[in-house]
Amino acid sequence: MARLVPELLVTDIRVSLNFWCGLCGFSIAFERLYEGFAFLDLEGAQVMLEEHGRNRNWITAPLAVPFGRGINFEISIRSIDPILTTLATSNWPLFMEPEEKWYKTGNVETGVRQFLVKDPDGYLMRFSQGIGKRPIP
Repeated sequence: MARLVPELLVTDIRVSLNFWCGLCGFSIAFERLYEGFAFLDLEGAQVMLEEHGRNRNWITAPLAVPFGRGINFEISIRSIDPILTTLATSNWPLFMEPEEKWYKTGNVETGVRQFLVKDPDGYLMRFSQGIGKRPIP
């Protein structure tokens, strides 16, 4: 397990699993669907999903969709293309179209190809593929 694994409350665990696993390529590391819970993994990126109201939930304020307001989860993977293809085939809308972006990281720039998509509950996922490093212009 990673040292930091977010646990996201979801409206319907089966709908969420269809998105996360069926469209975005995550696999179920283990699950307790009778409790509305699943632990997912994609190339070492890990997340837990828990259906709201099915088990013990730690809720600090009233929930309103989209649940993930103010946060996006960056998921670094080898290639974003397979997920883009699956999302397009399923007519799932993107929040942000794919782009190439260079970020200053110390004394170099680090490049990524990335796009953003919302899950069924509005959590914003930023899938990112490394494309290298370059000197700062």
